Amino acid sequence: MIEIHDLHKDFGDLKVLKGVDLKIKPGEVVSILGGSGSGKSTLIRCINGLEKITSGSIFVDDFDVRNKKDLMEIRKRCSTVFQQFDLYPHLSVLDNIALAPINVLKQNKKDAKIKAMELLRSVELEEKASVYPAQLSGGQKQRIGICRALAMEPNYLLLDEVTSSLDPEMTAEVLVILKKLAKEGITMISVTHEIGFAQEISDRIVFLDEGKILQNLSKDEFFSDEGGKSDPRIAKFLSKMGNQ
Repeated sequence: MIEIHDLHKDFGDLKVLKGVDLKIKPGEVVSILGGSGSGKSTLIRCINGLEKITSGSIFVDDFDVRNKKDLMEIRKRCSTVFQQFDLYPHLSVLDNIALAPINVLKQNKKDAKIKAMELLRSVELEEKASVYPAQLSGGQKQRIGICRALAMEPNYLLLDEVTSSLDPEMTAEVLVILKKLAKEGITMISVTHEIGFAQEISDRIVFLDEGKILQNLSKDEFFSDEGGKSDPRIAKFLSKMGNQ
């Protein structure tokens, strides 16, 4: 379980997160929605220790993100897929996926590459194993990024606006893969602007506004007129995003 208690994150005088409390249970798919600057991506980066928290606490399976000795274990358990693909340009697709399992999990190269090929088959990109990132489309790169995250066999998959830099066709490619993962029961925390996607795969919707959780509701409650949509701020957001 991921447990977040009274989380605050400041950047100098700018207060980005202002007392966030949140629990993510194993097997849940939680989508984090909110306007630009609401703190969504910062929250994701705090969970895996990429941003140092100002105050409060985050525990990932009882490991404390504030404790440097716990960070390595947390990052083994939480794999992150970012907006930008961050693939190593000098490595083949197969080597990009196998690198962390070899170096961090200490898997032998043969086993790591066998697993990498299995992941490539699962996203229908096994024919790209020997090519380099520059030879891939944006959608293909993001699917490789998901494979690289899954190669670490994480307990939690953190998704930070993974389709924000993709065109609609490439976005569709990536969403198909994520829907499949959701059905398989992997725990996901997804920061997204894809409202239809969030509505389809999520168990729960968390709406951030100005660094605070405005609503934390089941998917059905959030998108109902009596639930999330009854809040003027959320209704305005959904209308702007094209969800009536």
